[in-house]
Amino acid sequence: MELHYKEFGSGPALIILHGLFGMSDNFASIAGELSRNYRVFTVDQRNHGRSGHSEVFNYEAMSDDLLNFMDQRGLERAHLLGHSMGGKTVMQFAFDYPEKVDRLIVADISPARRSGNDQHKNLIDIMLGVKLENYDSRVKVAYALEDQVSSFRVRQFLLKNLYWKDRSSLGWRLNLEVIRDNLHEVFREIYPSGNFGKPALFLRGELSDYIQEQDLEPIKKLFPKAEFETIAGGTHWLHADNPDDFVAAVRKFLFFVDFASEV
Repeated sequence: MELHYKEFGSGPALIILHGLFGMSDNFASIAGELSRNYRVFTVDQRNHGRSGHSEVFNYEAMSDDLLNFMDQRGLERAHLLGHSMGGKTVMQFAFDYPEKVDRLIVADISPARRSGNDQHKNLIDIMLGVKLENYDSRVKVAYALEDQVSSFRVRQFLLKNLYWKDRSSLGWRLNLEVIRDNLHEVFREIYPSGNFGKPALFLRGELSDYIQEQDLEPIKKLFPKAEFETIAGGTHWLHADNPDDFVAAVRKFLFFVDFASEV
C-alpha cells in the first residue's frame, strides 16, 4: 500500500499518524514545530487522504503499511506518534515490530474497545447522502451539511476531505463505504503479542473521556514504562485545542533520549 506523506525538518525520525476521518494535514502545524529537532513524517493512513484505497481495513494491515513505509525510506527505527485511530495503529505496530520503535506516543486513545460505531456510521451515511454532483462549490456542500451535523467543528473536520476530482466535480477522499463496513475494526481492542517494554507516553485531553481511569492499569500492564500526561483544556482533538502544551509534552518526552547527551 502506497501511503501519501509530507516530510519536515531533519534529525531523528518521528512519524505521525492521524485519526479516523483525518489526514496528514491535521498535524502540519505540530510537525512544523517539531521539525526544529526532528525529521517528521505526517502520513495518510490507508483509505484516508491521498493514500491508496483497499477493501482491507484493520490495525494489522495499517501496522504493515507503516512497516513498508519505513522500509521504503530506509528508516531502521523511528519515534511514533498516533492520535486516536492512529494511536491504535502505532500501538499495534509497537507489539508487531518493537525493534523498529524508539519511543511511542499515543494521543487520547487506549488499547481497549470503545463504543462509537453508531455515531461515526451516521456521519458516513450523511456524507454519502450528499449528492455531490448537484454542487458546484465547497461552500454549498458546507451549507448542505448544516442541518444534519450541528457541530461547526465536526463539519469543518469532515469538509477537509472534500476535494475537486476535476474542474467540475467534487468527491470525498475517504473510502467511505469500506470504512463504514469496518467500523467494528476501528473501535475494537488492540491484540497484543506480549508487552512493549520501551518508554511510552499517553497524552490525555482534560475534557476527553477516551482514556478513562479504569484504562490506566491495563495500559501499564501492556506498556510497563508508560507515562501519562493531561493536556489542559484538551478535548479529543487535544493537539488542536492546546498545541503549545501538546508540543511541549512531546519534546520533553523525546528530548532525553535524543539530545540529553549533547547538553
